[in-house]
Amino acid sequence: MSDVIHLTTGAFPKVASQSAPVLIDFWAPWCGPCRMQGPILEDVARAIGDKAVIAKVNVDEEPQLAGQFGIQSIPTLVVLKEGRIQKRWVGVQQAHALTAALQEMGA
Repeated sequence: MSDVIHLTTGAFPKVASQSAPVLIDFWAPWCGPCRMQGPILEDVARAIGDKAVIAKVNVDEEPQLAGQFGIQSIPTLVVLKEGRIQKRWVGVQQAHALTAALQEMGA
């Protein structure tokens, strides 16, 4: 079973360079839709297990990382594979869509 990790700018290079797909949710605690996305991410983490990394980035605490990805609206979710963006969504996404995208990337 995998947990949703809280990703920081310092830890990003290590996480992004993994061969497993990485799903990152850019969010903030004051954002209502972001709070709706949180439990969905936990469902995805349970479904995918250790086949992918599921992470959250608080844009208020990590503005440099949010800027690196050009985040303008939250929640924004991206899937990385070997450090490259493969998919990107803006707005709340359902678990089945996120799980399917991760499975397409080899999770």
